[in-house]
Amino acid sequence: MLGGVVSAVLAYVSSEAVTAVLRPVLSRTRPTEQGLVVGLIVPLVRISPWFGASLALLDVVGLGSLAASLGAAVGSIALGASYALSEVIEDTVAGVFLLRAPDFNRGDTVTTSAGTGVVDELGLRKSRFELDSGDRLVVVNRDVETR
Repeated sequence: MLGGVVSAVLAYVSSEAVTAVLRPVLSRTRPTEQGLVVGLIVPLVRISPWFGASLALLDVVGLGSLAASLGAAVGSIALGASYALSEVIEDTVAGVFLLRAPDFNRGDTVTTSAGTGVVDELGLRKSRFELDSGDRLVVVNRDVETR
């Protein structure tokens, strides 16, 4: 019984701490028009401690094999989702590096395979360039980062 109470208290404290840190960080790093992403990520991360506490509680009451099965199932789903989203994650990580890089800013002139132009917009997933020909080029950040 005491283990269940301790698990619930730890889940609550860690859930609140993660939310207090994650929401401001994501709000600062994501453009305001991508508030939906923040609204999706924070609850998903916030439930993780509760899921862990639930598994611990199942183990405490003698249902350790059920807890192990649930943990393995959720881990498999998370692995599949991360594989499916690997390019999105790669774009986002490259976007963070591009946004932090002092040598790649809005207004800089760049040469791409499509021509020469000016950096118009830097996003977390995509960058937009206004080419000298008047065309607008949109490139995913993993391609910008590698070139």
